[in-house]
Amino acid sequence: MSKQLLIATRNLKKKKELQEILSAFNLQLLNLDDIPPLPEVEEDGLTFEENAVKKALTVARQSNMLTLADDSGLAVDALQGAPGVFSARYAGPEANDDRNNQKLLQAMQQVEDHQRTARFICVIALASPQGMVKTVMGSCAGMISRTLHGTEGFGYDPLFIPEGFDKSFAELTPAIKNSISHRGIALSKIKPLLEEFLNMEG
Repeated sequence: MSKQLLIATRNLKKKKELQEILSAFNLQLLNLDDIPPLPEVEEDGLTFEENAVKKALTVARQSNMLTLADDSGLAVDALQGAPGVFSARYAGPEANDDRNNQKLLQAMQQVEDHQRTARFICVIALASPQGMVKTVMGSCAGMISRTLHGTEGFGYDPLFIPEGFDKSFAELTPAIKNSISHRGIALSKIKPLLEEFLNMEG
């Protein structure tokens, strides 16, 4: 029987991305909608790591399941690292991908092409119900486009052109994106830790 791994998210696109990257493991991936409702975890950390650890530990203890949580976002150099940990709610309480992208485009209107550098950052935390937790980080450098390109992916993908490419994340195939993305890099680092946690569970 395959072992279960709970992903502390309701984002189905993120779940699909994780399934593709972790396909080598004989795991049943569940997200928060697949289990009885849990209290929301307030992401009030000042860093991606603080948020990922808090989310993973809290959900692992509440669900009594091995839990993977990530906190990721976009750090734009011309905006002093914003939106950063506020990436998902950059446009305010009613934020969605479209509103966040429009706000970013507006904030970057006067920024010259060569100064539109940015990086996606992802910290993944893996936590056991017993309170053991480990983290890894991945990042991907690129530029912010002046217009939206592509329909794949989610978040700021249509605006982010990774270094060495002339297409946005939202125009790349999932296989290519996963091989270079911040989340893909972090997940490749989490694989040995995941093996370690699964072996401990027996």
